[in-house]
Amino acid sequence: MSRPGPDGSGARSAPTRWGSGRSLQWPGRARRGNLARAARRQDGFALLIVLWTMSLLTLVGSVITAAGRSEARLAANLRGAAVAEAAADAAVFTALFHLLDGSNARWAADGMAHPLRLSRAEAVVSIVDLSGRVDLNTASLQLLGALLRETGLDQRTASALAAAIADWRSPSRNPLPLGAKAGQYLAAGKPFGPPNEAFRTLDELGLVLGMTPAILAALTPHVALHLDGNPDPAQADPLVLQALADAAAAGAAVPPDIGNTETAVVVEITARARSSDGGHYTRRAMLRVNAGSSSGADRAPYEVISWERANG
Repeated sequence: MSRPGPDGSGARSAPTRWGSGRSLQWPGRARRGNLARAARRQDGFALLIVLWTMSLLTLVGSVITAAGRSEARLAANLRGAAVAEAAADAAVFTALFHLLDGSNARWAADGMAHPLRLSRAEAVVSIVDLSGRVDLNTASLQLLGALLRETGLDQRTASALAAAIADWRSPSRNPLPLGAKAGQYLAAGKPFGPPNEAFRTLDELGLVLGMTPAILAALTPHVALHLDGNPDPAQADPLVLQALADAAAAGAAVPPDIGNTETAVVVEITARARSSDGGHYTRRAMLRVNAGSSSGADRAPYEVISWERANG
């Protein structure tokens, strides 16, 4: 006789069968194990993402830091250069003030170095009287040749280079004997020719056909620009004096007003400045100082001929 089941249907549930020698496997426990393994995998992936993110942020931070340091150094260099440039300009005007001073404290245009201490910078300034030099734009062919010979060149080399210098400044299209115009520069493989106008800077002298660095270095201390007439013998060095004598013997005329104190004197002022944070700047200014300007009230005490940055 069967006993009624729990639901009153009269049927009895079959007894649970246990596998022989096998442990009971609950389905819920298996699912929990799978979820745990999946969670561990997700945790590892999340950790990897975090590590990648941290590495990326570290790299970005390093780049930003390096860029910031570079920008800071660049700003400091620019600031130092600006301070040095301002100090060099101030030194030039300080030297000009002392040059125009009528007292016994007046600075002479003798090339002596004058140290100056300025705000946030130091400078060394010198004044050189250029009136004893040979003007590249007005000197005769004979004087140029004589000057080049005095620097150590032989007769033919000196004559050819003097002619090339004269052709550089001459408006004529035809070269002088032994000189050089566009055709000679082209034949020498030069990508340029003479401008057929006056020298604007002494740097142009290095471009003249036949000029070498050694000749240029020997010639530069004895030449200038923007002078009136031939060199003043009272201010000329021995080499220029000998060149003047040789040129006079060759028939080159000397202007009669040489040595007149009422004429303007051209000077070169060079100021080398160093700022407190390491900036460097060299200013080279050429000025015409109107000596004896008291005789004419309308004359300015000085005129700026050139104002440029110099190397060194």
